[in-house]
Amino acid sequence: MQEKIKEILSQHGRLTAMVSELGEGSDLYHAGLTSLATVSLMLALEEEFDIEFPDSMLSRKTFGSIESIVDAIEELQG
Repeated sequence: MQEKIKEILSQHGRLTAMVSELGEGSDLYHAGLTSLATVSLMLALEEEFDIEFPDSMLSRKTFGSIESIVDAIEELQG
């Protein structure tokens, strides 16, 4: 799952850092993720993993790292 998330991040995250250089706990906002890019990222993740992020998960905490994205997706997939 992490590799797929990294692939989506590289396509939709508009990061200033190379996705391949990021650790699973790296701060994606520090790496250049913006609120606008987060929306694009969220939509791509929803499509790829057939999930829908509820309003309660739409926060910097959810999209702050690859690890937090994995946790959110796993929670939504139940």
